[in-house]
Amino acid sequence: MKELVVLSGKGGTGKTSIVGSLAALAQSKVMADCDVDAADLHLLLNPSEKQKSEFWSGQVAHIDEDRCTQCGLCQELCRFNAIRDFRVDPVSCEGCGFCSHICPVEAITMKERMSGHWFVSDTRYGTLVHARLGIAQENSGKLVAVVRQQAKQIAEQEGKCLVISDGPPGIGCPVISSLSGVSLALLVTEPTLSGMHDLDRVLGVCRHFGVPAQVCINKYDLNEENTRQIEGWCQDQGVKIAGRISFDNVVTESIVQGVPVIEYSNSRVTQEIERMWHTLSMMLRSGEKG
Repeated sequence: MKELVVLSGKGGTGKTSIVGSLAALAQSKVMADCDVDAADLHLLLNPSEKQKSEFWSGQVAHIDEDRCTQCGLCQELCRFNAIRDFRVDPVSCEGCGFCSHICPVEAITMKERMSGHWFVSDTRYGTLVHARLGIAQENSGKLVAVVRQQAKQIAEQEGKCLVISDGPPGIGCPVISSLSGVSLALLVTEPTLSGMHDLDRVLGVCRHFGVPAQVCINKYDLNEENTRQIEGWCQDQGVKIAGRISFDNVVTESIVQGVPVIEYSNSRVTQEIERMWHTLSMMLRSGEKG
């Protein structure tokens, strides 16, 4: 079984739109939305939820009002100002546990918190595993690991040979969690200075974890000079260009309609995505290094 993750280094490059089209093109696959902080792949795939599970991670302080003597020590020493009027604000509490150690009557205990949910859903393109992190909750890297684990288990159970993951933007913990151990990373960039800068950063993460990578230049014709710079830089880095996708309003129209552009219109964009998928699938089958 192979695993393809689509990353961007920054938000707004069109990563999720491309993943939606790849989901429509690929056969024998399971999809995973690893962007748990701001999941939006479900907007294109229109999933029908069939399983919902709680995600528990981290701790929050809890004050036993019957044992509390209201000495005020916890309120005075909490560095996050999470305790007021002898009550814990769960949003402000960082779960450090210091208050539970300094309470003279042991009235404060640490309890595990429910930080979000993860889902298994059916789509017209196959099974989708996705998640929703709670407001002001952390540990999104751990939730990404849960999503990936479930997607691979389902792929094994259903006899699927591929997992396609929509990764989070940036280079932080969620990206590392979605990247480690995958077969191939597709790095989506755009011909802007910030796009070029963040492509360099995310490629560095891929190399650190030994993950082969290829690059997709989205909306390449908006600034063809920058596109040539990206292509030259990729050549110097020994990274292949999997595809170049032109700018077209049909992509926006397909998003409004809630369908992948590959199914919305037989346009130049769809032909470019199809050629890119052919390149990616050939590499996945061959096991070639990026």
